[in-house]
Amino acid sequence: MGTGNKVFDSASRRDILRAGALGVGSVLAPAAFAAGSIRLPLPGGPDERRLTTDFPGKGEMVLQRTRPPLLETPFSVYDKAVFTPVDQFYVRWHWAGVPTSVDAATHTVTVSGHVNNQVRFTLAELMNGFQHVELAAVNQCSGNSRGFFEPRVPGGEWGNGAMGNARWVGVRLRDVLDAAGVKAGAVQVQFEGADRPVVPNAPNLKKSLSVDHARDGEVMIAWQMNGQSLPLLNGFPFRLVVPGWYATYWTKTLQHIRVLDHEDTNFWMHPAYTIPDNWPHANMSPGEKGVKFVPINRMVPRSFFTNMAGAGTVRAGHAVELRGIAFGGDAGVRTVQVSSDGGRNWRPAQLGHDYGRYSFRQWKAQVQLPRGEHTLMVRCTNTDGLKQPMKPNWNPGGFMRNVVESVTVTAA
Repeated sequence: MGTGNKVFDSASRRDILRAGALGVGSVLAPAAFAAGSIRLPLPGGPDERRLTTDFPGKGEMVLQRTRPPLLETPFSVYDKAVFTPVDQFYVRWHWAGVPTSVDAATHTVTVSGHVNNQVRFTLAELMNGFQHVELAAVNQCSGNSRGFFEPRVPGGEWGNGAMGNARWVGVRLRDVLDAAGVKAGAVQVQFEGADRPVVPNAPNLKKSLSVDHARDGEVMIAWQMNGQSLPLLNGFPFRLVVPGWYATYWTKTLQHIRVLDHEDTNFWMHPAYTIPDNWPHANMSPGEKGVKFVPINRMVPRSFFTNMAGAGTVRAGHAVELRGIAFGGDAGVRTVQVSSDGGRNWRPAQLGHDYGRYSFRQWKAQVQLPRGEHTLMVRCTNTDGLKQPMKPNWNPGGFMRNVVESVTVTAA
């Protein structure tokens, strides 16, 4: 993790304050859809989704839901660069009570609970008071690719675009916790953001990490992504970054940090966001009984084609370039391999620049295909030796899909 300047840059502050002036009333209004749609074939449909440009700070996005906003990154975006453009970075809120504006000058995060001193920080105080750090990391929704689960499960029916890669700039959570003084006997650290339910007595979104994890020096409070202040829809003015873990822990518009001397048993830790206790598979059979569930946690490796659409046509006997992205989950990318015969034989792909163990990594390869239909596959093995499986998992939450991806092409 790199370091930066402790001094709060006044130009950056002006930019962030301007961003905070954005209202998001249009998020809660009926969406004025862009003219067009995108093919998103999912088992059981729908085969198309609307595209929209109606959300503040966002370019063209795949619309999954308007309230709360669920916006998916069009998959063609991932072929353009290793870092996902901020204006097309996916959006996922849980409750319909999303903030319509945030004042960066007055918004605070409070650290309380099992600490020596309760403390509160504005954005300016975080930027002035602690060492700046930078980390490249993938933010991926726990339910990314849920729409491909068979049999289908409830929830946002995402394609593969509920993920993004960014350079995050902020401060170490450890340093902020040290400012409060974590007491002996602390067990977990709980985080609460701006998600608010509209149904009476429904629970605010709260997620917790172990104290050791929260203090590992990599978990951070970030105010910048890919050189820009966070859009309001992605957690302005600052959010939690938990590299290598699913985005349910990456609390947006962070407001409260509570140090707990007991295990967090709130709804959002259990039963919500739980998986069968057999990581890395998170797998069970539909209707299976007696399965032990635990809170979702570390990500697993994935890889994708970014320049090959299913049912495409290529020139037989000529070199065909394959491109894509891969990430190792909670570890780096060791290898990416491709197959042009449905997984019978594999060859190594060439890896692009390594931006760190938690980042996307671009890859490319060339194949020559004889006339006929071919199934192309890509798989990633991470630096811990964990490899993508050939068979998809299933669980009732629709979480942690990471099966080897395939596309079918015709060489003619």
